[in-house]
Amino acid sequence: MKATLYVEYGQNQREDKALVSRAKEIWVNAGNKIKDIDTLNLYVKPEEDSVYYVVNDDFSGKFSLTTLEEA
Repeated sequence: MKATLYVEYGQNQREDKALVSRAKEIWVNAGNKIKDIDTLNLYVKPEEDSVYYVVNDDFSGKFSLTTLEEA
């Protein structure tokens, strides 16, 4: 089975893969390695134009849902 999640808000649409990819990119840019990710949780809040992420329960932050830029 293949599943894809889309977040739709206003006239925008984002695929779950783009959100996961952005969180991983931020992790790597902070000097970490992809292989060191045990857990990745994303919390999407369209009303705030934000995606909050938590990696391994101790690395967290947020980025813009619209532009996928770090906030």
